[in-house]
Amino acid sequence: MYLGSNNFGGSLPRISTSITELDLSNNLFSKGLSNFLCEAKNVSYNLEILNLDRNNLSEEIPNCWMNWSKLKDLILRENNLIGSIPRSMEFVGGLPSWLGMRFSTFIVFILRSNKFNGELPQELCQILDLANNTFVGIIPRCICAMVTNKGNKYQYDTILALFTSMDMSSNNLYGDIPISLTRLVGLRSFNFSKNNLTGRIPNDIGDMKVLESIDLSENQFYGQIPQSFSSLSTLSYLNLSDNNLSGMIPLSTQLQSFDPTSFQGNKLCGLPLLVNCSSNGSIPHHEYEDNESDKDEVDWFYISMAIGFALSFWGVCGSLFFKRSWRFAYFRFLDRCWEMLLSKLPVYLDI
Repeated sequence: MYLGSNNFGGSLPRISTSITELDLSNNLFSKGLSNFLCEAKNVSYNLEILNLDRNNLSEEIPNCWMNWSKLKDLILRENNLIGSIPRSMEFVGGLPSWLGMRFSTFIVFILRSNKFNGELPQELCQILDLANNTFVGIIPRCICAMVTNKGNKYQYDTILALFTSMDMSSNNLYGDIPISLTRLVGLRSFNFSKNNLTGRIPNDIGDMKVLESIDLSENQFYGQIPQSFSSLSTLSYLNLSDNNLSGMIPLSTQLQSFDPTSFQGNKLCGLPLLVNCSSNGSIPHHEYEDNESDKDEVDWFYISMAIGFALSFWGVCGSLFFKRSWRFAYFRFLDRCWEMLLSKLPVYLDI
């Protein structure tokens, strides 16, 4: 039953136990999930796919998942759900390490754009979309794929071939990118932006021949951009900005075509940036030195002006204030200067 992208509102409806796929996404359903999930007691539902994303659902996720044992795909993103994951799914605080094995029938978890938190277990290998939450920890080494590509949102059905993207952006993840990521040769995009990830970008990233989108911006990656980036001929979106990357941007027909903002906030050189590289592929020291020295010269210029004015002012005025004989001599000097000036002026008579 596919009823997505309409204007249905109110509470979620009760459904038949025979329905296996239900899409109510992009509607105006509001309130919570309790009536939908919890009214039927001791009934076994055959629902395998439930898509409720892009509604106005609120409140906590209820503790009523015992009757939905056949669920494989659950999509709850872009709602206003709050609180912790319910005990009937055995989610308490963070995601438990046994989650991937216990819920082996679940193929996809989509919890995007909610307020979930906790640490990601390394045993979690299902397809995930966890972007825009506050999960912490390192990226699981066995994780598979996620479901967002360059900001576009797929319509979900049973064709899991569409799940060729990985999105864990806007969380509090740390650590490095697992090398196993480069073995996902069918991955078309991944987005780890806006985290606290560190380490180097994997050298074998060029093995992912069908990559179309990479976003690693606003992290703390360091080192050089791997030379294998040059072989990513299908790449159409790249954002490596605001990291600690350094060295020369690899030469390829793709990388030099991106906007310079894709590389800003690093210590990179070479096209498309206007910073030239030295013979060893790094930024010439004098370019940074000149910029820093110019800044220092400007700062010290104003500082020295202020100090000089203060010393001159108090050197003259202070001595006149504290030394009476100097003060009288100074005023007599001014009087003589005034008399001499008047003597030089021509005398005009008005007759």
